Amino acid sequence: QVQLVESGGGLVQAGGSLRLSCAASGSIFSINAMGWYRQAPGEQRELVATITRGGSTRYADSVKGRFTISRDNAKNTVYLQMNSLKPEDTAVYYCNADAITNPAIPVTIPYWGKGTLVTVSS
Repeated sequence: QVQLVESGGGLVQAGGSLRLSCAASGSIFSINAMGWYRQAPGEQRELVATITRGGSTRYADSVKGRFTISRDNAKNTVYLQMNSLKPEDTAVYYCNADAITNPAIPVTIPYWGKGTLVTVSS
């Protein structure tokens, strides 16, 4: 199937920056949308940013202007550049990819990474 591995999380002080990466591997025919989601302590998972195969992006209002999502289709990798980080950005960040593994069955299946922790200190 498809495996997603996130990297780049860590501890940073408010106002700092981090760049998350997520590489997809396995039996992949194509990947449609990719995205980043996060889950803060005691909260439900929420969408942070998504990007289509063609490069169209969407952002949560809370991160708009601070975060930038991008992808390298050749490497099946999605990135999240996070600038001007705030303590409220503290969460486990999860990578998502909607992928087709078998072209004979053209249906996209959502795959998830295990998450990477981002902690922003005040």
